[in-house]
Amino acid sequence: MAISVREMDVFRCVMQSGSVTNAAITLNISQPAVSRMLQQAEERLGFRLFEREKKRLKPTTEAQTLFAEVVNVFAAIEHTQRLAAELRDGQVGLLTLATVTGFGHTVVPQAVRRFRAERPNVSVVIQTLTGPEVVTRVAQGRADLGLTVGPIGDPSLESTILCTTKLGCVLPVGHRLAAKAALSAPDLADEPVICPGPHLSIGAAIVIAFAEANLRLRIAVEASQSNIACELVRAGAGIAILDGLGLLSARSNDLVTRPFAPSLQSVARLLKGTKRPASRLVEEFAGVVQRVTVESGL
Repeated sequence: MAISVREMDVFRCVMQSGSVTNAAITLNISQPAVSRMLQQAEERLGFRLFEREKKRLKPTTEAQTLFAEVVNVFAAIEHTQRLAAELRDGQVGLLTLATVTGFGHTVVPQAVRRFRAERPNVSVVIQTLTGPEVVTRVAQGRADLGLTVGPIGDPSLESTILCTTKLGCVLPVGHRLAAKAALSAPDLADEPVICPGPHLSIGAAIVIAFAEANLRLRIAVEASQSNIACELVRAGAGIAILDGLGLLSARSNDLVTRPFAPSLQSVARLLKGTKRPASRLVEEFAGVVQRVTVESGL
């Protein structure tokens, strides 16, 4: 019959302390209780653990062999207890985040830095995707959280609005249109336009804005990633139309931004799945993202 964990603990303490008296003090129990549990352990095991020599306990060969394994058992138990405490306190684990590039170049780096500063043993996996792909990943449970812009079209997801931003234009310093306070569709009619495609919510809104001005939008370069759009502007490929997140990527000495008129808004959202309860890590990271978003001025 196998000995109990409590009996193993008593045996371990006797081996480490060298006597029943010291083991009893360590365990905060009586000496008779220690002796009784040792006897029970020996009966269960079917062999003696100690021999008495001149009123001292001498471990048997079997006891010395068993002790090495008992030490490993308690090391594993202590590790498991520490791990459970760390999981309870949100100190270890894996967090998977699906995000559009606008967040990936602005809010996400700061949020991850702040989050991991207090939880260095937490690993974060970042998946940079299009808006529809972010929605799909979170809905399928392949990402713990999602950051996207525009409508989500999936009622099964929990959606929190992080901010509402206005679309703007990015152009090189010295461009002739940089002198204007705002840019409209007619201003951009003869300019090569860089923007997301019409299959994405921002691109569709831009197409409608041009149509309402009786103009047909001709996209020179279709780019859904704001950092690439800004690099294209730097290279002289055209003027980019981006949402507020994308405009943060344009904050540099060689680019200028101007509001797009009439005002077009985009809604940035934090997504959670509802198939399973969110872990403590997920809830805490969501809170960090919300605070960083507010602090960014979006």
